[in-house]
Amino acid sequence: MTRKILSFFTIIPILAAACQIKKAPDEKQESAVTVVTEKVCRIPVPGEISLSGNVEGSKTVRLGFLVAGKIDFISVNEGERVSKGQLLSSLDPASYNIARELADIQLSQVQDEYNRLKIMYDSNSLSESDFSKINYGLQQARAQQKLHSKNLADTRLYSPIDGILLRKLAEVGEITGVGVPLFVVSDIRKIKVNAFIPESELHKIRLGQKATVNVSSLPETYQGRIIEAGAAADPASRAFSLKIEVDNPGMLIRPGMIAEVKISTGTENEILAVPASAIRHDLNSRSYVFIADTARSRAFRMDVVPGEIIDGNIGIVSGLKEGDIIITGGQHKLVDGSSISIVK
Repeated sequence: MTRKILSFFTIIPILAAACQIKKAPDEKQESAVTVVTEKVCRIPVPGEISLSGNVEGSKTVRLGFLVAGKIDFISVNEGERVSKGQLLSSLDPASYNIARELADIQLSQVQDEYNRLKIMYDSNSLSESDFSKINYGLQQARAQQKLHSKNLADTRLYSPIDGILLRKLAEVGEITGVGVPLFVVSDIRKIKVNAFIPESELHKIRLGQKATVNVSSLPETYQGRIIEAGAAADPASRAFSLKIEVDNPGMLIRPGMIAEVKISTGTENEILAVPASAIRHDLNSRSYVFIADTARSRAFRMDVVPGEIIDGNIGIVSGLKEGDIIITGGQHKLVDGSSISIVK
């Protein structure tokens, strides 16, 4: 009797374990994630050339004095607007005033002598050669006076154009030489974007062609036109220079900014693209999508290289091929190899 009781209590744990083993697969069974899929296809895009360039004013002048001296006045600071004919700076005129006064005195002396000798010449009391000498002396004195008057006037520096003072390279009290650039003024009512275009794309460009210009720091998009195309390639890059003129009514675009230029070529291309919502990014900033394996009802990660954005779609440079089935909805719940249920 005792053996039968022991056998009964020995069998019970074994049966219980067997039941647990049988139930284990049901408890660990994976639930399928409901997803939405879409086939990868090609979409038409307008043909265009994208370039990056630097902004400069339509006309830029570097200004310096035509005479040497000590700067005693500067009227503007960098970034301020200047008008054509506006006084920018001046030099201490003291020495030039003295030189002009001496020239005035000498001219007066020569003029008096000329007047006396002319009376003698008119009365035939003076030879032709002697009168010619005083005549030449008078002309020389007048030229000296004009020169010193000009030097005095050149102690004041005026802007030759309307524009913005881009750079001020001197301060009051400094000694400057003849022709040393001290100020840079640029007319930015119109600006030019200087860019380089590969030789393989040059044949698609023509003068007067329209271009769209974007500056990352500004919200607006500007329209411009090509005004110059380089005739010779840069020896190092084998690219050709390109200049695009853009109206700048608010003068918000400033020289030195970086601009992105897009030029339509008038042709149409097709690129492989997927909805932007399908692309995800991992912790290493790598882009990927989930591909649906319809035969096994599984989702698998596929790394991709994204390209340009076109109307909510993102071009794919590599990683996918036309006809691949990607997951566009529910992918945030997936990991590589997840079981899926596709919504028809």
